[in-house]
Amino acid sequence: MNALVGSGYSPLTAMILAARGLEAPQDAKEYLDCACAMPDPFLMTDMDLAAGRVGLAMSRGEKIAVFGDYDVDGITATCLLSDLLRRLGADVVSYIPGRMEEGYGLNAIAIGQLHREGVKLIVTVDCGITAVAEAALCRELGIDLVITDHHECKEMLPEAVAVVDPHRPDGGYPHKLLSGVGVAFKLAAALCGSQQEVLEEYADMVCLGTVADVMPLRGENRVFVSEGLKALRATCRPGIAALMKESGCAPENLNATSIGFMLAPRINAAGRMGKIELATELFLTRDPERAGYLAKALCDLNRQRQAVEAEIYAEAVKMLPVEQIPEAIVLAGETWHQGVVGIVASRIAEEYNCPTFLICMDGDHGKASSRSYGGFNLFASLSILSPLLESFGGHELAAGFTIARDKIDAFREAIGAMARDYYADTLCRTSLEVDCAVTPELLTVPGIDGLSVMEPCGNGCPKPVLMMERLTVERISMVGGGRHMRLRLRQGRWSFNAIYFSVDPQTASVEPGDLVDVAFIPQVNEYRGERTVQMNVQDIRPSCHAPCTADARSYQALKNGTITPAAAGALLPDRATLGMVWRYLYTAPGPLTESPMCLCRKIVRWSGKPLDLGQMMACLDIFADVDLLELRQAHKNITIRLTATGGKADLNRSWTMQQLLFAKEG
Repeated sequence: MNALVGSGYSPLTAMILAARGLEAPQDAKEYLDCACAMPDPFLMTDMDLAAGRVGLAMSRGEKIAVFGDYDVDGITATCLLSDLLRRLGADVVSYIPGRMEEGYGLNAIAIGQLHREGVKLIVTVDCGITAVAEAALCRELGIDLVITDHHECKEMLPEAVAVVDPHRPDGGYPHKLLSGVGVAFKLAAALCGSQQEVLEEYADMVCLGTVADVMPLRGENRVFVSEGLKALRATCRPGIAALMKESGCAPENLNATSIGFMLAPRINAAGRMGKIELATELFLTRDPERAGYLAKALCDLNRQRQAVEAEIYAEAVKMLPVEQIPEAIVLAGETWHQGVVGIVASRIAEEYNCPTFLICMDGDHGKASSRSYGGFNLFASLSILSPLLESFGGHELAAGFTIARDKIDAFREAIGAMARDYYADTLCRTSLEVDCAVTPELLTVPGIDGLSVMEPCGNGCPKPVLMMERLTVERISMVGGGRHMRLRLRQGRWSFNAIYFSVDPQTASVEPGDLVDVAFIPQVNEYRGERTVQMNVQDIRPSCHAPCTADARSYQALKNGTITPAAAGALLPDRATLGMVWRYLYTAPGPLTESPMCLCRKIVRWSGKPLDLGQMMACLDIFADVDLLELRQAHKNITIRLTATGGKADLNRSWTMQQLLFAKEG
């Protein structure tokens, strides 16, 4: 850390970089570098074939179709390559399929239409890597096909003139995690012969697609986003300028976060709501008046999307079983909007802490959108279950598939079993990664300003999350129409303002006077010319006076029958521990609904004695075995309802107690 401070980083920045394993100044420079050399496009397998065939089409005057996808990444990729080819004199049409009518990717309807229009070459962007049948149809119709994509490859690649994808197993490109528009940029650079010239013209588009598709901001992606943010702040594209104005996104404050939460949803709304032409025209129009109309139309569409999303969400949640949420949520709706279910799946996955699959039914078949949770690999899982599916595609965190109605129950059972196996070894499924713990004196306006060297922040280079321990909650108030919680926190002579979005005191299990640990993103709040430190709270937990660990491995071993004698001896609670846990439950207002770890910390704080998560869960099971309480677990929370009035019970009759005693003896 001293070396980092000596090389010019502020102490707070140096502490965060060191916590991320970047203790040498050179390592930190490479991690944050926004001006690194971009690898040669021709290092990508088949790039020479792709550029050669596009160049041949231009020299022959053949009609070229750029075929894209309906999300931000696909839209920007389509606009970038189409616009560049037109500037080079090519005869170009662009085609993005209708989400509801055609679905994702290259399809027979589109190929037939392009064939009738005289297209001789189709170049895909952000799609095509799984289009084996469609590639065969192109060959049959005499259309050449060049595929550029960034999604995971299946075992069989389409037979095309060129298949350009950094994920190809036979590829040698050093940067695998490009967006679809990033790969399109590489093809454009190969055609022009200068990456820098293409970047100067299209950095804004590459930036938008890279951020919206949540690509890791490392290597050349940092170059794309850094240069793109500069271009967006001083954009000469009327459409982008109008969209920023209409959405309330101030150019001087633009960053990756505002792209992800303000601009990208409005661009995506065009594809989700079946008005894709609004977004493509927005990027390419030179008419300021038309740009204003398009920007307003996209914002209106986004509000419509939000209303539809709320309806689907409410309907989906009503379908969930009350008693026990499954390990993987698989729901099907007859009237759900195909363009919106992906957002709803993402929301449900986060709220219920499990992978979620929402299927839009149409007769005997359904189209699904899925979102992962906690590292559960969707693409790998769907690959295993492919015999139950008609088609599938995507990546680890988000995927789509089509399925016959009569296969849904089997899929639900199979994916649920896979999720149960995946999560079997953890009680603490929800966790927040914190860079480091800090003391109050480090949290100053200049110190936080110094964190700007870490921008752009996003996936792969996240905003710093810090933790401060043993803060007293002085005040709580609700703001934003009662949706957000504002806190005043104190430690010694230091006090801080904090904001906790979309949380209330009951949800956070916090009240004035509590002693808490706070995880937060540090911010500088500016109001009437005064700049002050503010915590953007990510999580709050009770502070503990004694050790409290999240170790539940022995408990999980007990549940699956693999516990060792030594582990059983350590897990077996003595009378004092059982009494401590019971007294807390008996005196606490009930029923209790908490995450297991939060409950464990509250017991430790209340008692001042150590306790680990596994031992607390063993105590709860023992009490439940002898009918002192009812215990129900649903993903991140457990609900406890006492069924006794404090009378004695023979804990030795507990099945859990007997299992631990038996296992301890070996």
